[in-house]
Amino acid sequence: MSRRLLSAQRVPAAYGVAALSLAVVLHAWHSPAQVVEGQADGAGGLVPPPVDVAGRLPGTWLREHVDDDVQSRRLLHLASDGAFREVVRLTRPGGRVTEHIHAGTWIYDGINLKRKYSLMDGRPPSRLNLPFATFEVRFESRNEFVGLDHIHRNQVRYRRVEPETQL
Repeated sequence: MSRRLLSAQRVPAAYGVAALSLAVVLHAWHSPAQVVEGQADGAGGLVPPPVDVAGRLPGTWLREHVDDDVQSRRLLHLASDGAFREVVRLTRPGGRVTEHIHAGTWIYDGINLKRKYSLMDGRPPSRLNLPFATFEVRFESRNEFVGLDHIHRNQVRYRRVEPETQL
């Protein structure tokens, strides 16, 4: 074969290799990165392990709030067996204090913490109006989470406290 014919055959092959290389680069550019726990994240840090929300929830949590001059403190104990106990202490202007004790069961469905009340101040609630509390859970640290109530459009903040904490 002549030298000119071999050169003519190489040019299309070179264009093909260049096009294939460009396609590979563009695909890598537009594809999401494969992130592996413990490896660099590309910004100089390490990718944190996924948060085990269900494993972090059991324990005793305190929520404090002031609304219309009424201070509320809620102590929520989530047992690992799915039971919960909640003590609510309301302090009104003038120092008048009211305390409520509730109990029931809880589950975490992968997004929301759901509580079903079975006792309210020592009595079963009305079967016509079974109380539930549901909010999306987002941990801000190991000992603090924010609950987003999408129904009532409010946000609550709980922080972990010692199990023997009293209101």
